[in-house]
Amino acid sequence: MPAERRSIRGRSAVGRFPSVTLGFGEDTEEEKEEPKENNVKKRNACQEWLRKVCPCCCPKHDDVTDTEVTGVDEPSKEDGGNGEKPVPGDKELDEVLLKVKSIDLLKSKSGANRTEHHTHLYQSDNLIIRRGAEFRDGTHVIIPLVAKLEGDRWEAAVVKQEDKKIKLLVNSPPTAVIGRYQLTVETNNQNGSASSTHDPANDIYILFNPWCQDDIVYMDSEDERQEYILNDTGRIYYGTKDQIGARTWNYGQFNDGILAVCLFVMEKSGTSPSGWGDPINVVRIISAMVNSPDDQGVLEGNWSGDYSNGTSPTVWSGSVEILKEYHKKNGTPVKYGQCWVFAGVVTTVLRCLGVPTRTVTNFSSAHDTDVSLTTDVYLDENLEPIEYLNVDSIWNFHVWNDCWMAREDLPPGNGGWQAVDATPQETSQGTYCCGPASLAAVRYGQVFLKHDTSFVFAEVNSDKIYWQKNADGTFSQIYSEKKIVGVSISTKAVGSDERSDITHLYKHPEGSDEERIAVETACSYGSKAKAYSSPTAEDVSLEVTLDGEGPKMGKDAELMITLKNSSSQQRSVSLHSQVSVMYYTGVHKGRHPFEEWTLEYKDYKDKLMDQAALMLTVSGRVKETQQILATQFSFRLRTPDLIIKPLGKAVVGEKMSVEISFTNPLPQVLKAVVFHVEGLGLLTARKINYGDIGSHATVSLTEQFIPTLSGTRKLLASLDCKQLTQVHGVSDITVEEKSNASL
Repeated sequence: MPAERRSIRGRSAVGRFPSVTLGFGEDTEEEKEEPKENNVKKRNACQEWLRKVCPCCCPKHDDVTDTEVTGVDEPSKEDGGNGEKPVPGDKELDEVLLKVKSIDLLKSKSGANRTEHHTHLYQSDNLIIRRGAEFRDGTHVIIPLVAKLEGDRWEAAVVKQEDKKIKLLVNSPPTAVIGRYQLTVETNNQNGSASSTHDPANDIYILFNPWCQDDIVYMDSEDERQEYILNDTGRIYYGTKDQIGARTWNYGQFNDGILAVCLFVMEKSGTSPSGWGDPINVVRIISAMVNSPDDQGVLEGNWSGDYSNGTSPTVWSGSVEILKEYHKKNGTPVKYGQCWVFAGVVTTVLRCLGVPTRTVTNFSSAHDTDVSLTTDVYLDENLEPIEYLNVDSIWNFHVWNDCWMAREDLPPGNGGWQAVDATPQETSQGTYCCGPASLAAVRYGQVFLKHDTSFVFAEVNSDKIYWQKNADGTFSQIYSEKKIVGVSISTKAVGSDERSDITHLYKHPEGSDEERIAVETACSYGSKAKAYSSPTAEDVSLEVTLDGEGPKMGKDAELMITLKNSSSQQRSVSLHSQVSVMYYTGVHKGRHPFEEWTLEYKDYKDKLMDQAALMLTVSGRVKETQQILATQFSFRLRTPDLIIKPLGKAVVGEKMSVEISFTNPLPQVLKAVVFHVEGLGLLTARKINYGDIGSHATVSLTEQFIPTLSGTRKLLASLDCKQLTQVHGVSDITVEEKSNASL
């Protein structure tokens, strides 16, 4: 269901900050005790208390919890004749002001503030809360003390008074700017006003709030909130539509320091904090800042195959190491990333800031370069590809993100999941970013709705058009494929590690009237609207398939080409074919004739790139009817898994071991093999330079570490070398709390 804003705010405690405790006492050295009869006066003065928030390097807006303030007694009648106050000097005046002595924000991870606001998992000692009441524009917030909370503004109310302390309950609005706030407390009495000194330990972090019905990112399913906000691990899918692979990714949004890094990334964007209350703005900022071409963002992309100056994209198993390195180097882009790495980092950052987010993989993903909303293939008079014209491409897979929010800037019905893509492909309003694009708009071909809906539509539902060059230099459309783009769109299922197919959210069933109408609607806004032709009659079909899970790395690859004649007459077909070794983006690296329908290992072993991806191109003509047949079939060579076996019991604070084993599938030596191991709550990212692994050899290594968090944790491992990539494994390890007997 699309997310829509609720007009009436739910009156839950979410979005309210627990009390602030203010106490009053003599501020002079001479008085150690204060008379009981003066307590009422001190509390009355406190009713005029104001709290201010001042801007810092991040947005400054405030949510107060528990605060302690101490001050001085008001002067007694003995201090001045007839009960009149004496005129004090500067030093004396300072001594009679009501001054804040201490502030307690009740920010314990296990306390009510952090648990009620669903921020207890953040490994930080700061007060981290979620917004949840009305807010007037601005990044400097003054919170007045009121008799009763109304829930329509920044406000605080006294809920408890005890001796020299008062406890306040504070409301924040559901449109509050997210970020870090500096906290100061201003007190007033008849002698004047005083402000507390800023203490960084009392900085308050405010996040988006999917639990609050008035927040734009509100999500009504608790299971989905647990998955898309609170789950710190996930699955990312890759490969081809016929051979879908999966790897586990550590998002690590609650790790120590990651929230600060996420706000550092926001600061580096140079955008005004006043716009950080709108999740549309925030996701566009993050989409731009996770890549680096025009703003020195988090990751530098690299699709060359040469990663000698950094880390190969296939080695990363999580976002924490990447984000911490970016922060440590003061904003120098980390080398290197590709689409799944960009998407994994986006999920980490947006979940950390409170926006429900998931990582999504689109198989057979088109890259439209000329806003035609078609994927165009140009052939010469002999049906050979014209390389310099074939700039559109179809990636074996492409990974981006969906984030959840209402879209009040669009017509009703366009809220809910929005596509966001941080991989730098094309610019959007002059910047390398993409989205948020409403999935509902994509599904119905409403490509005129913002942001970047036309680009996302082409990725998932463009037709592949084949054009042949004529003698006069013009081109004629000779064939089109309508079901090849946007297949098995996948994300991790809610509450399990299973794959969830969400293709239906992006497009109607292929070939249905609704899907064809959406395509025609979208293409009418494209750069080749007049050239879009209606379907032509066909009685011969061409299909390429593979058996089972497909060929394995190190083995010969065998594919099946099937021709089907649906007419009652004989048909003769001449076919042309070739195999291309590709980057997973659809860019060809090299070609090999494919005449015998079997590709031997010796022919591809020195040509494969990162994803072991190949493409078979088949084209031909039916002699009797002159019908053109053409198709391209992407497939990958499957790589083996790393096997991770825990050795012994896993207990917090106690050393344990795991065994990692691997069998080389290739008839050649793997050179300079590097293992990469990490696990949230188990061990920080660790690289192991293993050396060489012989042909078809089986090796194992043992790693030791000390778990720091209890519960079911995931240990991830990957292997990387020049001859073999995309090898990884995962193991669930149940870590027990340390027993009292062993303490």
